[in-house]
Amino acid sequence: MSRAVLDASVVLAVLFEERGAEKMTDEIMDSAVISAVNLAEVQSQLVKMGHPPENAWSDAHLLETDPEPFTADQAKIAGSLIAETAKYGLSLGDRSCLALAVALNAPVYTTEQVWKDLKVGVPIHVIR
Repeated sequence: MSRAVLDASVVLAVLFEERGAEKMTDEIMDSAVISAVNLAEVQSQLVKMGHPPENAWSDAHLLETDPEPFTADQAKIAGSLIAETAKYGLSLGDRSCLALAVALNAPVYTTEQVWKDLKVGVPIHVIR
């Protein structure tokens, strides 16, 4: 299987065994990558929930791969995606995730329903 890009929402769903997490098979997870920006989002959410920052950072590292750095090319893609995504209210973190998927030409996984209507050139899988 080719690489899969995970949105922060999917990582949180897997961590908390939320609805849809069962769709994230071992095959998908073994090939998955996450943007450093989205890893920061995961840790931020865990800290907001009351996890100590160091524990949150450890928990956020669900994947056994290092996060992908946010590159200048991805920044350009994320900035350009505003034209397609503004009407959906996507954040910079959301667009960073999509930019990594576009840069890798890889499918992206999210829990965000609004993403199902996006047309950004890569498959988008909404898990719930």
